[in-house]
Amino acid sequence: MSDIEIPESHPRYQSLLTRHRIEEGVEKGITSRQGLIAQGRGEAFDYLLGERTIPSADEATRAAAAHLLLADHPVISVNGNVAALCPGEIVELAAAVDADIEVNLFNRTDERMRAIVDHLRDHGADEVKGLTADGRIPGIDHERAKVDADGIGSADVVVVPLEDGDRAEALGAMDKVEIVVDLNPMSRSAQVATVPIVDNIVRAVPNITAHARDLRDAGATREELETIVVEFDADAALEAAERAIRAGADDE
Repeated sequence: MSDIEIPESHPRYQSLLTRHRIEEGVEKGITSRQGLIAQGRGEAFDYLLGERTIPSADEATRAAAAHLLLADHPVISVNGNVAALCPGEIVELAAAVDADIEVNLFNRTDERMRAIVDHLRDHGADEVKGLTADGRIPGIDHERAKVDADGIGSADVVVVPLEDGDRAEALGAMDKVEIVVDLNPMSRSAQVATVPIVDNIVRAVPNITAHARDLRDAGATREELETIVVEFDADAALEAAERAIRAGADDE
């Protein structure tokens, strides 16, 4: 990102930086053109949130960290926008919670899949799943149904940032714990998530990692982690996010 001529003092620096990352992702064949539209939609919600992590979102990232530390087989699902926006942060999260990383795309081609896998490896990933695609998610007719049987197919906890609503519903029907990062609290993905994190992914992923490390460093027991999970209220988190967004809209 060294070619960006935007001073860090610019009030929209982070927003402009993420736009550039998505644009660069399209140029590299990592992100689809539709990803540009999705990024713009999310940016509008983030603007209304004040481009900050609200307290309910921080609570959600802590609950997400607890779920991941309790998991037998956690998997982090990565699409083109995620790969463009925070590849190194995804690798750090996977290392912190001992999770697999799997690429899963709606606009799936072998070329894009391999480009994203290589991109993640360039940012430190040792192994990236998704190319085998020997499993399927029931109830989905498009390419996102394809998963690795030993990855998302057998996972008990799945981080699905920037997710399609229909796949989020289908994963929920498979009794998987879903951790969704979505700036729209009214989206299907957020509504069906076990843990909806209404925040920008570039803030949410590092926050989950930080909470996971803090919990491990503090020697949190399984009972303590389970208490964090039980006490998290997804509906309350969504309601708090919607209130914050509506308040931001009223201020405009």
